Amino acid sequence: MTHGVLWPSDSLDFESKYLTTIKDYTLMKKIINFYRQHNLYGEFSNFYQAHIEINGSIWPTTEHYFQAQKFPNNPEIMKMIQEAETPGTAARLGRSRSFPLRKDWEQVKDGVMLDALRAKFTQHPHLKELLLKTADACLVEHTRNDSYWGDGGDGSGKNMLGLLLMKLRSELEENSEWVVC
Repeated sequence: MTHGVLWPSDSLDFESKYLTTIKDYTLMKKIINFYRQHNLYGEFSNFYQAHIEINGSIWPTTEHYFQAQKFPNNPEIMKMIQEAETPGTAARLGRSRSFPLRKDWEQVKDGVMLDALRAKFTQHPHLKELLLKTADACLVEHTRNDSYWGDGGDGSGKNMLGLLLMKLRSELEENSEWVVC
């Protein structure tokens, strides 16, 4: 059971209520930065090569799955993304506005990401162990390339990927509290 949770069960959009910036809430916690899949803690990157199975389909990476979910009404585009040779190619295809994006994407994207992360860290025991070993550290996708999923490079971003990983870490621990860093 979780106590003192700062994550409303009905919404993934809590930062406006509880958080200001990464700089404000990381001052007193251990921070683990991650970004590139080949660097330290690169396993937390969506580009890290760890296949996942969701609803009977195998996806090469969480990035492949996430990008494909933007187009649930277009199986051809989903298949093209699923079969993309690299996660970078999958990301480029998913970010292309040549294809019509699902109308509710902004409302569902955090949940889609959390589903992908749950699959990744429950289907690969070594990744689950790595995530749990981070204990109460603040996990930060440190990149100036993304101020929604990452920290914007200077701590001004939302760091949603890091926040979702910390939420998942809490779920995977028995009788734990989810502590916001």
